[in-house]
Amino acid sequence: MSFQELGLHADLLKSLVQLGYHEPTPIQQHAIPHALAGRDLIGCAQTGTGKTAAFTLPIIQKLHSSKSRKTKALILTPTRELAMQIGQVVHGFAANTALTTASIYGGISMQPQINALRRGTDIVVATPGRLLDHINSGAARFDALEFLVLDEADRMLDMGFLPDVRRILERIPQDRQTMMFSATMSKEIQKLSKQILIKPAIAQIGRQATPAEGVKQSIYSVAQNQKTDLLMTLLNSVEMESVLIFMRTKMRANRLARQLKQRGLEVGLIHGDRTQNQRQAALAGFRTRRFRVLVATDVAARGIDIDGISHVVNFDVPVSPTDYVHRIGRTARAKAVGEALTLVSDAEEGSLEAIQRLVKTKIERKPLPEIELGKNDFTSEIQARREQKWFARKSSQSFRHAAKKSNHRRRKSARLSA
Repeated sequence: MSFQELGLHADLLKSLVQLGYHEPTPIQQHAIPHALAGRDLIGCAQTGTGKTAAFTLPIIQKLHSSKSRKTKALILTPTRELAMQIGQVVHGFAANTALTTASIYGGISMQPQINALRRGTDIVVATPGRLLDHINSGAARFDALEFLVLDEADRMLDMGFLPDVRRILERIPQDRQTMMFSATMSKEIQKLSKQILIKPAIAQIGRQATPAEGVKQSIYSVAQNQKTDLLMTLLNSVEMESVLIFMRTKMRANRLARQLKQRGLEVGLIHGDRTQNQRQAALAGFRTRRFRVLVATDVAARGIDIDGISHVVNFDVPVSPTDYVHRIGRTARAKAVGEALTLVSDAEEGSLEAIQRLVKTKIERKPLPEIELGKNDFTSEIQARREQKWFARKSSQSFRHAAKKSNHRRRKSARLSA
């Protein structure tokens, strides 16, 4: 099937050719017809399969002839990197139309965003928190809204954004087309879809929580205080052209990046405490291969859409099994191949077992190479266990707190409407 066979406008087809898109991916083939037909939609596919185009192309097509400068489409996404990335995609697809777009996210001045909103923009891509600031100030108005997209919906739930999303839903028209896209289809996602979608079509590609076919997965069992030495050994002995390394916390990301730099590597670093300029510089350096290695936390890495990442390294095993799927989806994008290496200490074996149950795969455990020993000030096994327990407890508390607040609001709303 071609993009032309999907019924896209000539101006969109021209943009696709200019951007190097040759044929639609499976999720695009399944989702675009439903979206063009005006149906509410759930789209579920692995990371890197083209979900962004699956909802942006139909929106641009349906707004192509719009002359009003009121906001007609709102795309909500969990992180600023992702908001920037989607904004760039929309801008590229709409290059041969008169449509305008604005990306709204935190970490930068609000005034340019206020100016863009007040001038009028057709498509707004936003993170929930910053968008609520603009709604509350009166800068963002959605009385003419026709389309709502929740992108990375599973991640928005994991990050506790559900209360903010509900507040936004209260401020936009009920008569709209709503689309929700996710890499996984958890019970929480299914529950949310029943609350905000009306008789949705479902476009699901592949088995739930399945890593991309091109990802070769493997495990190294290693003491926590030897992980840095093992990582350096692998970087020096294995052909690893472009390496994305995931850490559990910002503090640990800072520490590892510092150690790798001390050992002579060019390293980029992104996490929530980095300034927007620092994050953009790190991503740009990684994209152009100035940095061979990028160290990141889960939240910050959600906006990374870079082709050609050869390896993903889970320096810290994620506490949430779905985070594992999201992480390794950064490699082997768009039918490419890549490798995901996970460094597992004794304290992390329980998290690994949960991951293997989710992906229904016994991941290959490789023998340790001869490790090149170096000066290592990283955490001990005892400290690693403490951090693992603390992080698991914090994640559980955050999720329960968000759910409790959401349920309280729903009960209050039900009483008021009774």
